[in-house]
Amino acid sequence: MCGLAGLLRARPDADEARLTTLAGAMGDALVHRGPDDSGVWADAASGVALAHRRLSILDLSPLGHQPMSSADHRHVVVYNGEIYNFAELREVLVARGHAFRGHSDTEVLLAAVVEWGVEETLARCNGMFAIALWDRQERCLWLARDRVGKKPLYYGWAGDDFVFGSELKSLWRHPAFDNGVDRDALALLLRLDYIPAPYAIHERTFKLLPGACLRIDAATVARGATGHDPHRDQRRYWDARERMRHALAAPFAGDVLEAENRLDELLRDAVALRMVADVPVGVFLSGGTDSSVVTALMQAQSRHAVRTFTIGFERSHHDEAHLAREVAEHLHTEHTELYVSGADALAVVPTLPAMFDEPFADASQVPTALVARLARSAVTVALSGDGGDELFFGYKRYERALRNWRWLRRVPAPMRRVLAQAARGHGESSRTGGFAALAAEMGARGIGDVYRQRIARWRDPAAVVPGANLPPTFYDQPDPLQGAGTPADAMMLADFSVYLPEDLLCKVDRTSMAVSLEARAPLLDWRVAEFAWSLPLEFKRQPSESKYLLKRVLRRYLPDEMVDRGKRGFGAPVSAWLKGDLREWAASLLGPSRLRTEGHFDADAVHGIWQAFVAGERKWHTHLWNVLMFQAWHEHWRAQRRELVQP
Repeated sequence: MCGLAGLLRARPDADEARLTTLAGAMGDALVHRGPDDSGVWADAASGVALAHRRLSILDLSPLGHQPMSSADHRHVVVYNGEIYNFAELREVLVARGHAFRGHSDTEVLLAAVVEWGVEETLARCNGMFAIALWDRQERCLWLARDRVGKKPLYYGWAGDDFVFGSELKSLWRHPAFDNGVDRDALALLLRLDYIPAPYAIHERTFKLLPGACLRIDAATVARGATGHDPHRDQRRYWDARERMRHALAAPFAGDVLEAENRLDELLRDAVALRMVADVPVGVFLSGGTDSSVVTALMQAQSRHAVRTFTIGFERSHHDEAHLAREVAEHLHTEHTELYVSGADALAVVPTLPAMFDEPFADASQVPTALVARLARSAVTVALSGDGGDELFFGYKRYERALRNWRWLRRVPAPMRRVLAQAARGHGESSRTGGFAALAAEMGARGIGDVYRQRIARWRDPAAVVPGANLPPTFYDQPDPLQGAGTPADAMMLADFSVYLPEDLLCKVDRTSMAVSLEARAPLLDWRVAEFAWSLPLEFKRQPSESKYLLKRVLRRYLPDEMVDRGKRGFGAPVSAWLKGDLREWAASLLGPSRLRTEGHFDADAVHGIWQAFVAGERKWHTHLWNVLMFQAWHEHWRAQRRELVQP
């Protein structure tokens, strides 16, 4: 796991030292992602530079150093992630005449590009990655992101230069990067708690979509950034919707036992591939279905006790540490458990803006940061259970949305239109339940609209952000599957495409990389995903049980009483924090005069929500948390900018 950064200048000059220094500064902003090694490659004549920070996982020798050139010297790459099937690809490439000096997956990646080209190589790779590759012959830059979006990649304009990096803090190091707040992206933050790709918090700045690549040449950059939005040039080498539609058109034909056997086989291989490393490997264990499956399959394939890590919370209903302990004892893992206090959790909050460097408001970021820190004390790689809910119908909100959609379809269309019109005057009150919440769903065109009501925070965020127009996302489609599959499949696809990469995987990436820990997610192997999509819904959802097939696999390794447990989640008591230890901090950030001066929010609307919350009205803590995360981020960003422009 590593960090990458770089730039392509609009007007190249002959000062290679200056170009190297600038790229090096951009790379050094990511030292937490790669503390073991660093490197910069620059070509002043072309105006291109690539920087890399390395966290050594495979081939710890200098032969794994990046930036790395291909054997024919045509391509230079910086790369963040792991190609899990690199050994298989290497065998094929050796048979085709390629020779290798070391045993890093980076060298295999470059040889594959020489053999097959960029896009076919991406399609052959099973892994998690963000890639920046310069083609000397074509004088073009390729950016690519893995299928699921496990690894991040930002890009955009700094003045007239094209810049890119694993995190925004690398782009900030360019002296011309002073891009303001994108108000449309801010409105998305208020709705979703995060900003989904291709949008980013800064103007003229974007995120690469999962499963996408972008080709930008020197001539395009030389023509200038004005009027050019490179996010429109992103192209998908793997599209989740198309792959899901294909899987649904060719469904799994066996019975549930055959499906169980196949899933066990796929998961075993996915876990085994992610256990390959030249450094210690462990696993996050919460005691829930997903992390328990991963832990069980790791231990079943390991000659030694697997290292497991769990965070417990003192005096909290969120605590699941005892469940994890039972699983660890049954599987005979080497278990590490740490109980933390409310003060320990609150101590993380001031570090969040620097950790995420884009406003992010999923409050489970706090316990995730704590468990990542715990794991890093003993291992360099940790496996996680991310993906089980989105692939195997794990969220209770799916059931609620299906129930509401069934009810809505029974209401005559004219009555629904009247009720929907009435709901437009209720604004954010539709978030608190009752008639306003029901009426807000009446205008739903399909399951996508109903589900959006389940997951939205601010229902009309553009009304709170002056000058904003809410951009469309996957969640704005009435039917994300466009006529294929069931409403349940459509909701799972929407979460897989947006919530999973831009919330859950972002959260794990930033919190783990903040402590130089690599996190791997076996359930998100693309083969597992496509198999899950081919399954009939009843293999995932039973009347009294979600994630049915995944739990059948887990029962091969754990007794029933450790499998049949309700889902609790990995949350944080935000409401209690804002009414207690964080109240003064929140009041300062939400002060009406401050909000009016900064101008990002309708001060009266936000302060009204704060006053209602303090007075005891329900649920408003979720509305407030994403505003607070933006306010804290903005304060951090401006402080960073002032520091960077000091003479």
